Amino acid sequence: MPAGETASTANSNHGETDFVPSSDEIARRAYFSYVNQGWQAGHELQHWLEAEAQLFAEHKRERVHSSHH
Repeated sequence: MPAGETASTANSNHGETDFVPSSDEIARRAYFSYVNQGWQAGHELQHWLEAEAQLFAEHKRERVHSSHH
């Protein structure tokens, strides 16, 4: 455990790092971003990284929402 991190902090962070979106999910999201932005080639990495970030953010929101209910 890193210095300054408590056991409860380590446990709460553990679940967040377990989530990894599948490459199919990321590809699908990136493709729709590509289409929605006018089929402009040359931004594949940007679309991929944005799609991945969106999926992580959605997962985090779902975890926070489900822990409140």
